[in-house]
Amino acid sequence: MKYAVKYLKNTFYPLEVPETITVEEGQLVLVRTEKGEEALKVELVSPEISQIWENSSSKPVALHVIRVLNQHDLEVLAEIKKEEVESFFKCQALIKQHNLVMNLVQCRITFDRRKITFYYTAPERVDFRALLKDLTQVFTRVRIDLRHIGVRDETSILDGVGICGRPFCCSSFLRKFATINVKLAKDQGMPIAPGKISGTCGRLLCCLTYEYANYIDAAKGMPPIGSSVMTSEGLGKVCYLQFLSGKVAVKMEDGKIREFPKNDIEMVDADVNVEIDESPINNAYADESDNSIDIKQLEDDKNSSTGNV
Repeated sequence: MKYAVKYLKNTFYPLEVPETITVEEGQLVLVRTEKGEEALKVELVSPEISQIWENSSSKPVALHVIRVLNQHDLEVLAEIKKEEVESFFKCQALIKQHNLVMNLVQCRITFDRRKITFYYTAPERVDFRALLKDLTQVFTRVRIDLRHIGVRDETSILDGVGICGRPFCCSSFLRKFATINVKLAKDQGMPIAPGKISGTCGRLLCCLTYEYANYIDAAKGMPPIGSSVMTSEGLGKVCYLQFLSGKVAVKMEDGKIREFPKNDIEMVDADVNVEIDESPINNAYADESDNSIDIKQLEDDKNSSTGNV
C-alpha cells in the first residue's frame, strides 16, 4: 500500500488506485466514500507503515480513486467551500427561527453535490422535523443529513491546539473516546481545577486516560501521602509526589518542604509532629474562578461523544 488519504477524524485510509491512473504525493484526488464523492489529499505511506497495515486485521477499507483533480475540478472545489459557508449560515438562521436548542458545528457538501451534512450538538434530543422541511425548500435536489454529535466529536472535527501546545489528540491520532473520571486526575497528582484538567470540549483531558498506566508504573515504590519517612535531613511527612521525576516532597519538622529521590527515603513507624495540608501543587495551580464549577460536570455523559461523525 503506497498511498493513503486522511478522511474522517484524520484517520488514514489506503487508496485503491486503478492502473490507468497515476497519482503523486500532495495531489488532490476524487475518491468514492460512503458519503459520496469527495476531494482528498494524497499522502505517501512509508514501507514500514505499509507492512504493518497489510498485516493488520482492523485497517480501514480502501477508498477507490476516481481521478486526479484537474484545474476545473479545483475551481469547483473552491466553489463548494464557499457554498459550505453560505449553507452553514442559512441553516443557522433557520435554527434560530424555529427556536431550537441546538448548536450548529459544521456544514459539509460532497464534491458531487448530492449530499449536504449539517453537524450539530444539543443537550437533549431535538425535534427538527419542521427545520428539515424548511431545509428541503432551501436546498433542492440534494440529500440533507442532520447529524447529532457530542462535544468531544465537535472538537475533533474542528481541530485545534491543546494546552500542551500540540494538536488535539482527538483530531490527530485518537480514534475512540474512553470514559474519563476525576479519579484519574487525582491519581496522577493533577491540580483538581477545571481550567487545568479539561480540554476545549469542556470535558476531562483525553490524555488522563492513556497516560494513566505510565503514572501507575511511576508510582511504584513511592510512599503514600501523609506517611512518615526518614530522609538524609531527618524525619518528615510526605506531602506530595512528583511521579514522572521520581521525587517525593517531604515536609520536615521545621515546616520546610524538601524534595528527595524516592530511593533516598525510607518509611518509618514514627509519630512525626507535622501537619499535612492539601497538595501544594494543587494550591499553586488552582484558579479561584474555577471554584464555582462542579468538577463532576467535566466527566463523560451521553452528550460527550456519539461516534456519529
